[in-house]
Amino acid sequence: MSKDLRYTRNIGIAAHIDAGKTTTTERILFYTGINHKIGEVHDGTATMDWMLQEQERGITITSAATCCKWNYKNKKYQINIIDTPGHVDFTVEVERSLRILDGMVVLFSAVDGVEPQSETIWRQADKYSIPRIAFINKMDRQGADFFNVCFQITDMFGAHSVPLQIPIGSENGFKGVVDLISNKAIIWDDHNYGITYQKIPIPENMKDIVNDYHNKLIESLSEYDDVLMEKYISNDYSISEEEIISSLHKSTIEMKIIPILCGSSFKNKGVQTVLDAICRYLPSPLEVKDIVGIHPVYQTKETRKPSEKEPFSALAFKIASDPFVGRLAFFRVYSGKIEAGSYGLNPRSGSKERISRIYQMHANKQNPICQIEAGDIAAIVGFKNIRTGDTLCDEKNPILLESISFPDPVIGIAIEPKYKSDIDKMSLALSKLMEEDPTFQVRVDNYTGQTIISGMGELHLEILLDRMNREFKVEVNQGKPKVEYKEALTTLVEHREIYKKQTGGRGKYADILFKVGPGSKGSKGLEFINKIKGGNIPKEYIPSIKKGCVEMMKRGPLSGYEIDNARIIILDGSYHSVDSDQLAFEIAGRLGFKKAVKKTKPILLEPIMKLEIVVPEENMGDVIGDLNRRRGIVQNMNDKKNIKIIQSLVPLSEMFGYVTILRTLSSGRGTSTMEFYHYDVVPKNIMENIIFVNQKQEKNNLDDKKKKIKKK
Repeated sequence: MSKDLRYTRNIGIAAHIDAGKTTTTERILFYTGINHKIGEVHDGTATMDWMLQEQERGITITSAATCCKWNYKNKKYQINIIDTPGHVDFTVEVERSLRILDGMVVLFSAVDGVEPQSETIWRQADKYSIPRIAFINKMDRQGADFFNVCFQITDMFGAHSVPLQIPIGSENGFKGVVDLISNKAIIWDDHNYGITYQKIPIPENMKDIVNDYHNKLIESLSEYDDVLMEKYISNDYSISEEEIISSLHKSTIEMKIIPILCGSSFKNKGVQTVLDAICRYLPSPLEVKDIVGIHPVYQTKETRKPSEKEPFSALAFKIASDPFVGRLAFFRVYSGKIEAGSYGLNPRSGSKERISRIYQMHANKQNPICQIEAGDIAAIVGFKNIRTGDTLCDEKNPILLESISFPDPVIGIAIEPKYKSDIDKMSLALSKLMEEDPTFQVRVDNYTGQTIISGMGELHLEILLDRMNREFKVEVNQGKPKVEYKEALTTLVEHREIYKKQTGGRGKYADILFKVGPGSKGSKGLEFINKIKGGNIPKEYIPSIKKGCVEMMKRGPLSGYEIDNARIIILDGSYHSVDSDQLAFEIAGRLGFKKAVKKTKPILLEPIMKLEIVVPEENMGDVIGDLNRRRGIVQNMNDKKNIKIIQSLVPLSEMFGYVTILRTLSSGRGTSTMEFYHYDVVPKNIMENIIFVNQKQEKNNLDDKKKKIKKK
């Protein structure tokens, strides 16, 4: 019998690094009976942080999926949870998880409030229109300020955030919360890990503030609920708990209100109320919009409802390698059902994929199940060619769902195996890691022959190299980190390219007239426009021209960096009935593009990082002076109890080793967090220096190559 989707929740837990995501998830697993012992991050025993690198560093690196059940109002809810990393280098894990979730719990530290990665997560959740609730954690910590964090959420995100609880005490005196819906105080018992708690009357000294915030809650809800509005205006005090909960549920799903709860996961206070809130306010698969895709052949719009009676459709949001079962593909099923041993169609490749086994995941443990159906999140094995973002669907009713977009890498390093015998092992390891992580890219420099790996930050690449050593037994030598610059075209130019080659017999001939220049604002890659009329160039040769241009975009004219975007307009040309073929036009496209882009006044673009620094007030002058030397632009400064919070934009090229410098400037008391913001133009003097250094490096590498050839 099919399960009732009204009692299913697909949620993610996300936050800035060190806000307590994994600690909260561990408590959820304990209270729902999945785990019989609480795992701690600082002990390296957290269930969801199963990788060795996660246990050693005390951070989450990869998103982990699990499933638990929670009784709420005598109904058993199935909650599929994805615990995501907080470090900006692993933002891809958040991005791909949010794509397939229905709801989200965003954690904030009561001490630190809204931090840079919190803003990134909030923007990602807005992008996918994900309803969310906020949980202000670490109420037991020194400096905890619940109301200040509530204000920050409203002020910085423009969100209509509404507290559903008021803390009883704070810091060491934090005991519990007052529930503004039931108007009861909840005090958790310390002796049994907070499993039991008492509901008691509101403390006398809190009655006024509770009454004030209860009225604010009703007032906020009445803005979106006509029935509550009438009762509120007429001072009708018969508003029931059920009415408030129902109104909150509707407003949260419509993203009009963000409910806020508080607690201390580490001290086992407040987690059960978060579980209740997940069941109460976040949507079931039935309450989110029907998934929309396109027919892969007819390009018509297709819709799937969250029902097992609909044709099967699912989205792969993650590929992982397991030493015991092989390659795993994590799927969210949107409609229909599929059994182990059956087949599904991959519209991207056009091939059928066999699903030999299906697993319900619990971190890195697999529980075999017979089938998956609408609303489920599970992993499959046995597939041949599935990538992150691929659709799997019913062969007779195909649908192509929108894929997942990922940011470009910003930093790269050159690597080589320590031992020549490991070249093949290194290639295999890199291909498997690329398959798992779409923000990890590998390329071979055509001029130097070096293998360059690129990622989202120094920690990202450090973890991947560590995994190569531990999982694939490949040791590598690595160069210094380098910034992944991009090149951009600034003007539109016209160019004619005639390619002729006669070597006896059939030759090569291609003639193209085209314009090349910058692509439209915000675009990526090549915009290719064909304006040829009258068949001056046969249609079958046009894709070859595009192919040649796309290939040449990988190496720009200034310093060999990738061209960010470009527009090609094919105006005219000619062909030879015997000598012209697809290869001739592809070569003409390559040669023409290479010559033409040099005339477009190309420029270099560099990654600009959003930097937040927290330092004591007395060190602020030194830190700002250092930022100015690094071409940093200070955007904002805030005060917080003799601490200065400096927000600035700084080029990534100036930020290598910054953590050490900051510690020196602030006597070890300063901290910083950094995330990618955008690409911007490199100043002319710095651009000339980068080009000169790269040309010198290329010359040295070529000289080294020649010496090696002579020795051989």
